[in-house]
This record gives sequence, C-alpha cells and structure tokens, in this order.
Amino acid sequence: MDWQQASCFLNGEWKPLAEANVSVLDRGFIFGDGIYELIPVDEVEPGMRAPFRARAHFERMSRGLAAIGIDNPRSIDGWLELLAQVIDVNRWPRQSVYVQVTRGVARRDHVFPAGVTPTVLMTSWPWPAIATEQLENGVAAITHADERWLHCDIKSISLLGNVLMRQLASERDAAEAILLRDGFLTEGSSTNVFIVSGARIVAPPKSNLILPGITYDAVLEIARARGAACEVRAIPERELRTADEIWLTSSGREVLPVTSLDGKAVGTGSVGPVFRQMHAWYQQAKRDDARVWRGLLPAFQRAA
Repeated sequence: MDWQQASCFLNGEWKPLAEANVSVLDRGFIFGDGIYELIPVDEVEPGMRAPFRARAHFERMSRGLAAIGIDNPRSIDGWLELLAQVIDVNRWPRQSVYVQVTRGVARRDHVFPAGVTPTVLMTSWPWPAIATEQLENGVAAITHADERWLHCDIKSISLLGNVLMRQLASERDAAEAILLRDGFLTEGSSTNVFIVSGARIVAPPKSNLILPGITYDAVLEIARARGAACEVRAIPERELRTADEIWLTSSGREVLPVTSLDGKAVGTGSVGPVFRQMHAWYQQAKRDDARVWRGLLPAFQRAA
C-alpha cells in the first residue's frame, strides 16, 4: 500500500491522503498557524498494534492549542477514539499517526480571525523499524547554535528553524544537530537529548527553550521506576562533549545512541551499557502500555 493511499480524516470526512486538500487561505499554509503531534504505533505483539502514550500526546496538543488561542475541537477521549479508527483503517504494523490542527481558513491578516472553524487532519504512514545498525553502533551528530524562536515548548507546525538544522546535519552525514544556546544544551532539531555521566542519566530541564517531549518524560519515568540515578539540570557544553553516553529521544527514534559528536568519539566511541539497559526497559514499557490500550479499545469500538 502506497503511503499516499493512506486513509485520512480531514474536517469530518475520510478520504485517500492523496485526494485530501485544504484552501490556500488556510492559516496553517499562510502563517504556519497550528499545532501538530506525531504518535508512534507499533505491533508490540502479533496482531496487536498499539500507540505509545497516546493520551500524553493529546494532552500536550491541548496545551499547545490553548497556548496559541485555538479552541480544541475534541475532548481527549474524542481524539483517542479517532486515533483508534485511523490505526484500524491503515493496516501497516508500524505506523506514525500525524495529527494537525490549524486555526482555519480566513482572509490573510496577522490578527486572529473571529468565528473560524479549525482545520483538523489525522492520517498515518509507515514507520520503518529503527535500524539494528544504529542501535548497535550508534549514530553521528553535530552541534550548532540554537537559533530558533523562544517558544520551543509549543509544538508548532512552524518548523523552518528545525528543518534548517536537520538539513545541515544531513549534509554533514549526521543523524541530528544538537543545539546549544548561551553555552548550554537545549535539544536536537527533532529530538530531546540526554547524556550519561558515570551511571547517572542527565537531562536538561523543561523550559520555553525545549519541547516537553513525550519520550523525554517516558525515559525519565521508566529509569526512575527501575531505580536508575537520574538528574534534571542545566548541561553546559563542556559536559555534553565529555559525556560517557549521549542519547537522542523522540517518538519516531525512541531512544537512540550517539557515538560521534562533531567527528569525535562519544565516550569509548561504542554504544554504552546504560543505553542498552534503557532500550530494553523502553521496549517493555511499550508492551505494558499496549495492554492499557487493549483495555480501551472496546469502548472506542462501541462509540464508533
């Protein structure tokens, strides 16, 4: 099945993704005026496809919509019901479900228009398995000054700054650009970043300078529940560069080890033991979360 033939939900209608369209006056197109989420779905058991931390994704989306003054068109449970339908109609075992809400269609004017109905899109496409080579050998990253705006905590569809940093990384044969602001680690162009110092897992604190990642929260919660030493604090550049391990985290990449930074080895230059343990714990957390999702499905099926 070609990804363009995925079924998508657009403003109350189901149609093939390739046939979906919105007005050129949609404020998402004109201004990047909208919020999005990307929710991973994995076949954690044969025949059982489940999203990971779906409710947390929609709770974050609700906060983002409120932050930019867009009325949320659905309740959290309403979003979860729609998510179940999208997963069901698109049959890939692993898929990324994409959700976007924009302010809607209006005459071009910077001021928020009154009485406009938000544009709602939900669809999915195949989510390739994370390459074994990356898990076994790690990936390369570069560093760059964080030149983005000062509301990185809002998951806005206005991603040009992130796109430029990710493109730079690609051009330098790296998987990610890790960003630094005023001498401190913020995040990656499309990831959160953790370091390991000794056996301690360290993360930058949440602020307006980083996205409050769902996977960021999951990693800290899982690690603490397993008794791992964790710390949330500012991470100076020198500590990033001398870390024993560096991880990238996101919904699509889960937890991914960085073994080269700006052409220099991270730690020993090999995937570290703390990452290997975290990776195993994370996979178990996905299976645990799938059991919760399985329990919710009957209610969604009755509502559909």
